[in-house]
Amino acid sequence: MLACMLSASYSDSPGDKYVTVITDLTGIIRDGTGPARLLDMVKGRSKQALKTWLADRPEAWRDAVEVVAVMDPFHGVRLAGDALDQCRRLVQQAGHGHRGRKDDPLYKSRRTLHTGADLLTEKQKTRLSALFADDHLVEVEATWGIYQRMIAAYREPDRAKGRELMVKLIGSVSAGVPKALTEIITWAAH
Repeated sequence: MLACMLSASYSDSPGDKYVTVITDLTGIIRDGTGPARLLDMVKGRSKQALKTWLADRPEAWRDAVEVVAVMDPFHGVRLAGDALDQCRRLVQQAGHGHRGRKDDPLYKSRRTLHTGADLLTEKQKTRLSALFADDHLVEVEATWGIYQRMIAAYREPDRAKGRELMVKLIGSVSAGVPKALTEIITWAAH
């Protein structure tokens, strides 16, 4: 199985800031027996960088490659957090006609929204309860709920159960999401 991480940064020369890291995940995904194996690192961060690298491999080797989609915790949570921030900003703008200001409840809660539900203090729980009592913030609450489910899936110590939680989460956001929750729909497309 071949996986590519397309966002590793490096500083070799001006202008070339990213590499595509090409990894064999067979030991992790199929067998569950071992670590990933680094195959190569190529300059650039694009589909074309991977295509060029694959074209340089023997045809028999390419035919044996099984490509799988992998969402590592860092990038998965970051995408979900970005969707949460975007939703918060859009709701703030729509409801108040301006960006968040220091005394706006939604703006004041921006960091609390990114805290895992299992790590919230009583004060933070109270702040979120008061925030979500406002019916105008239902989109933020729904997006926050998806974000929390993702964090819970990644934090699950039992890998099989964590995978099951993530599959359910992806299934739930892939179908039946109201159009008003555009940030969730955008995240699910990744």
